Amino acid sequence: MNFLNIKDKTFLITGVSNKKSVAFAVAKTLEEYGANILFTVQNNAQMSTINKFFPDHLALICDVEDEDNIKEVAQELEAKSIKLDGLLHSIAFANYSEGPKDFLETKKQDFLQATQISCFSFVQLANGLKELFNPESSLVTVSISSTKATPYGYMGPIKAMLDGTVPFMAKSLSRNKIRVNSICSGPLKTSASAGIPGYIDNYLYAERLTLRNEALKTQEVADTIAFLLSPRSSGINAERIVVDAGMGANYFDQSVVKSVVDQLN
Repeated sequence: MNFLNIKDKTFLITGVSNKKSVAFAVAKTLEEYGANILFTVQNNAQMSTINKFFPDHLALICDVEDEDNIKEVAQELEAKSIKLDGLLHSIAFANYSEGPKDFLETKKQDFLQATQISCFSFVQLANGLKELFNPESSLVTVSISSTKATPYGYMGPIKAMLDGTVPFMAKSLSRNKIRVNSICSGPLKTSASAGIPGYIDNYLYAERLTLRNEALKTQEVADTIAFLLSPRSSGINAERIVVDAGMGANYFDQSVVKSVVDQLN
C-alpha cells in the first residue's frame, strides 16, 4: 500500500489544457500512485490534448456554461456504472481581451461569464455528480493564495467567491461524508497564467517574496492536491489550504523593501 492509499480509486479531473497545467500534474501524480483517472474537457481542442497524453483514459466534453451538458456527463458516467472517489475542479476563465482595466470598469457580461466558469461550475458539477460519489470522497478546487485586491482584476472577487462556496458545499455533502476543500496557490508558471495582464512581473515579484527565494512549482501544488484527494487527508474539510512557499508571510522582506525604497529616494 502506498502512502496516499489511492490505488484503484477513481478520480474525475477537469481543466487539463496542456502539460504545464496544474490539472495535468495532478493527473500524472494520481496515475503514478495507481489511481484510475478520467477527464472532462471544455471543447474538442482540449480533447486532443487528453488523447495525446492520456490515450487510454475516458474523456468527456463538458461545457460548464451549459447546464444540460453537465447533466449529460453525469448520465453517461452512470450508464457506464462509474463511481467516483474524488473530483478536481481546475477550471477558470476571464476575458482580458481588452487589456487590464480598473475594477470598477468591469463589464457585467464578463463578470457573470467568469463567475459561471470559474466558480459556479464547481457547485453544478458537485450537484450533478453527487449520486456518483462514493462515501468519503474528496472534492478539491483550485483558487489563489490571496484574494484581496489582487492585480488580476475581477478574478480576485470571483476566486474569493469560489473559496466562499467551499464550506457550504462541504456542509451540503457531509451527509455522505464527502469532503470539499480549496487549494490556494501562489503564482505559477503556467500557460493560463501567461494570459493575465502583467503576470510575469507579478510572478517574479512573488519569487522574491517566497521564504526560499525560489518560485513555487506546479508539481508542489499538484502534490498537495493529490494529498487532499486522498484518504490521508480525511481530517481536512471546508478549508482553504494555502500553498505559496511562504510568500504570504514575507510581504516585508527587507531586500524587497530596500529595492523599492531605493527607487523612491
